Amino acid sequence: MKQPEEFDMGDQWDLVYHRLQIAEEDYETAELLMQGERYRGANNRAYYSIYHTIHGVAFKRHKDTLAYFNKNFVATEIFPRSMGRQIVQAEEIRHASDYDPFYIVSKTGTQKQIETAKLMLEYARQYIDEQR
Repeated sequence: MKQPEEFDMGDQWDLVYHRLQIAEEDYETAELLMQGERYRGANNRAYYSIYHTIHGVAFKRHKDTLAYFNKNFVATEIFPRSMGRQIVQAEEIRHASDYDPFYIVSKTGTQKQIETAKLMLEYARQYIDEQR
């Protein structure tokens, strides 16, 4: 559907802040699920918090988004290399948690997943503030 001409689509920063807001909501949902001991759901929301934080270019596959982020932000040391490894691990945990019926979800692993999401949001906010 075509938007009316007077409809303001915003700019690049509006999109960045919108995605960051979605990522923050996902993080908050992960925290709530964690409190309710719903670890599979918490893993999922924590991962999507990370994903929405880094999803700046539209790719069809998560793997491509992660590779783009690692190439352009981790390899260039805008974000620490350890963050790149944590993001890849978060995707693996999310995938196993969502699709592997024999994956055993642990409280400790879920807490780590949520901590990674929180750290990613902190790094992203810092980076955005520096760019503005």
